[in-house]
Amino acid sequence: MATVRNLKIKTGTCKRVVKELHSYEKEVEREAAKTAEMKEKGADPYDLKQQENVLAESRMMIPDCRKRLEASLADLKANLAELEESNQKEGVEIEEARSTIADVERFFQSTED
Repeated sequence: MATVRNLKIKTGTCKRVVKELHSYEKEVEREAAKTAEMKEKGADPYDLKQQENVLAESRMMIPDCRKRLEASLADLKANLAELEESNQKEGVEIEEARSTIADVERFFQSTED
């Protein structure tokens, strides 16, 4: 049973996962720059290996985060559709959910190009 409260929760989940994904992407950029700098300076092989491991772990989080975003987007869409079927088609939460869905879909389209 879809409720406005559940819709609000799912909308918040989508927004949080998008922020998380952006955070991981920034972290990968930061760690890649740090790794490159260490290579240039001829850092200790052990330290360099540890830094490469940190970078690899950060890179592994992006696909996982994308999967969670896809799942939360599907939940949000299903919840919104259920509410619309029960004739609740207006309200702040519903508009916010539609806006979030559009934002996430634009994000997916921009990353596919």
